Amino acid sequence: MRDRITLTGLRVFGRHGVFDHEKRDGQEFVVDITAWLDLTRAAASDELTETLHYGELAQLAADIVGGEPYDLIEAVAGRIADEVMADERLSAVEVTVHKPTAPIPLTFADVAVTVGRQR
Repeated sequence: MRDRITLTGLRVFGRHGVFDHEKRDGQEFVVDITAWLDLTRAAASDELTETLHYGELAQLAADIVGGEPYDLIEAVAGRIADEVMADERLSAVEVTVHKPTAPIPLTFADVAVTVGRQR
């Protein structure tokens, strides 16, 4: 399947991390999602119901990142991926959760975890 919808750079405040101060103070997370599905019918009909609504996709991810705290961003990414795959039209999804201000005492540009799910 080559058709896909991609959402990149979704910025959401969350409280994920293994340290108490991460859950207490929170930080910004950045999410990228790519969902693979057949877009033939959407392209032919020009109907929103024939595709994955990327506004709803963004809200789903934002609700998870901004919701229940997890220790690991692996768990956050996995939960997003599993929820997205609840849409039976999808053949696969890839979710990357970035933690650009992770508590690492070294200079770095980003920390990210990517998970994938497929049927």
